[in-house]
Amino acid sequence: YEIDSVTGVQTCALPISMLYTTVAALAAALVLFTWLGLRARLADGGLDDFVTARNSQGARALGLSFLASGMGGWILFAPPEVGALVGPVALAGYALGAALPFIVFAFCGPAIRRYLPQGRSIGEFAQACYGSSVRRYVSLISVLYMLCFLTAELTAIGAITSLLSGVNGNLAVLGVAVATLIYTTWGGLRASIVTDQWQAFLLIGLLAIVGFVAMDRLPELQMADAPSAPVGSALGVALTLVIAVTAANLFHQGYWQRLWSARDTSALRSGALLGGLVTIIVVAVVGGLGIASAMSGADLGSPPIPFFALLSGAPAWLTIPALVLALTLVASSVDTLQNALASLAVTEKQGLSIISARWVTVLLMIPVVIVALQGVSVLRLFLIADLLCATAVIPVLMGLWKRMTTTAAVFGGLAGLAGAIIPGWVTGGSLTAGLLAASFPGGIPTLAPFLGALAASAVVSVAITLVWGRNRH
Repeated sequence: YEIDSVTGVQTCALPISMLYTTVAALAAALVLFTWLGLRARLADGGLDDFVTARNSQGARALGLSFLASGMGGWILFAPPEVGALVGPVALAGYALGAALPFIVFAFCGPAIRRYLPQGRSIGEFAQACYGSSVRRYVSLISVLYMLCFLTAELTAIGAITSLLSGVNGNLAVLGVAVATLIYTTWGGLRASIVTDQWQAFLLIGLLAIVGFVAMDRLPELQMADAPSAPVGSALGVALTLVIAVTAANLFHQGYWQRLWSARDTSALRSGALLGGLVTIIVVAVVGGLGIASAMSGADLGSPPIPFFALLSGAPAWLTIPALVLALTLVASSVDTLQNALASLAVTEKQGLSIISARWVTVLLMIPVVIVALQGVSVLRLFLIADLLCATAVIPVLMGLWKRMTTTAAVFGGLAGLAGAIIPGWVTGGSLTAGLLAASFPGGIPTLAPFLGALAASAVVSVAITLVWGRNRH
């Protein structure tokens, strides 16, 4: 590894032969994913099959797809950092938060399928429960969240490629964006699910290799005490992560698509629980490597990147599986998000053809790629999108309650927005302070806005329903 004299950023300087081998390995992985995705398309599937692959997927396929779709480049950054800086309690919260959306779908999904058997999106569910105005708001939140997710993932693969190999990260950004667009715009949801299964096995295998070699180096390093924040602080961070990650991912249209792609409710429940269980294990293992990195006495960097700090000084050949691991993680989430955006476009604009849906996806990717090529941090934008999801998630899911009304949902959502601002308003003494706190200055997640959003939206929704609600059926 070398330190750039101008930027101070640590990068890996590989021999030229290893550099070519690394580029070839990344290209081969992208070609493999593209080939698998292109083969998955049904020639006569039609528009509905393109966006839902309705009633076609078994439990194992769904479980692996949920796992791969939920994973991304973020797991190489966030869980290790939480483990290294805050400790195992907060890491446990992160692992649970990453898996909880799948657990929610396991138990709520069958009811949603029965309520809306021909559904295709979270927007259609919102309309069936509350009408078109709520649908548009819910769909907007979903699109904003997924665009943030896409930008963050592509930014991550660019940064990881530069960090580990010295290859221009922009090449990786463009490579992933183009390759995944090719097979998702052609094969639709089936292409995403098929590649997800291969990517799930690949990421588990590669993570095992990288983790084993990294942990094997620990005896060579100076061991320190395990990181541990005060219990109260650790629990606060854990609860914040559970709320933020769960609320945001429940607006992930890619997960809603898989709800209707399940062969039946039994396959949906088993698949979602399988995806959730393996997700907990993967996040815990990656975060555990962050704890090991902190204990090893390695320089975590500024900002801290414990996972990559643990790889510092590892054999040069480890760069290839580490980079292919990162590429697999990013591609598995990016292809899901691309098809999810196409699905929302189709359901929001009646009469849209498959060709139009493909072009909408391509057009939406252009600003995402442009932002990702800048290499800027999108963490603060991500947190704001998470908070928006938290203000509306309870009113949306309460649509399964027969007494819930549109009025209760609308006022519940507004109360959620107010609840996100009020804690900062109270502590800061002004509305401006409340708005600033809810925008997470410095990109630091705090519990109060999320807890306020959830509590206010739930209380107001339930109160209005009990006072003025009536059965919709």
